[in-house]
Amino acid sequence: MKIAILSDVHGNRQAFGTVLADALGRGAERFVILGDIVGYGGDPVWCVETCMDLVAKGAIAVRGNHDQAIGDPSYSMNSSAGIAIDWTRLTLEPRHRDFLARLPVSVTDDDRLYVHAEGSAPARFTYVNDRGDADSHFRGCAARLSFCGHVHAPALYGLGAGGKVTTFIPNSDIGIPVGPPRRWLAVIGSVGQPRDGNPAAAWALYDTQACELSFRWTAYDIDGAASAIRAASLPESLATRLYRGR
Repeated sequence: MKIAILSDVHGNRQAFGTVLADALGRGAERFVILGDIVGYGGDPVWCVETCMDLVAKGAIAVRGNHDQAIGDPSYSMNSSAGIAIDWTRLTLEPRHRDFLARLPVSVTDDDRLYVHAEGSAPARFTYVNDRGDADSHFRGCAARLSFCGHVHAPALYGLGAGGKVTTFIPNSDIGIPVGPPRRWLAVIGSVGQPRDGNPAAAWALYDTQACELSFRWTAYDIDGAASAIRAASLPESLATRLYRGR
């Protein structure tokens, strides 16, 4: 089975819709959304409703820290993120907010763990920025293959039998074997707010039969996403950074 894994959509309708279409065109049979469906972007209603529809059809979705902040006004965020969350909270309907609040912080499916952030304590939303963070993940959970987001930049960490954690930063869509005996943590880049220097929407495709993971980048209508941010009177920095992928 081919599983399309997306993270950090952040209210970006143009990126989300384009990636979904690309994934289906590449044979995706199931979707996984690793949280932060909302925040930053100008189309949270469309993105949440699209995710709700996917989940109703069998997709897996977990809760991210921006999703958490919708129902928890005390959750601390920086200025621009906080402005976007306040606006998003008012824009969403009760059923949208309820959907986000009910999302689990992690899901285990077969030998795979899906989580927004570092997996040893999912509700803390700890970033996986380096080998030390990945080591904490491996020591704190038993999954052979884990997928997370939160960082907005793709990376792949492997744990060998000797306990050494290795790091790989993908820059192409060539399939990477992620089978046993090594354990793996794949940090999926962001669909709606990339920060790896590539403005294209980042996601991944996992082939369960071949145990192969392909990181992918899909170009989308950035002008449209930026216009939606401006139409919502959100901070201009949230629009301009889309063009830089930073």
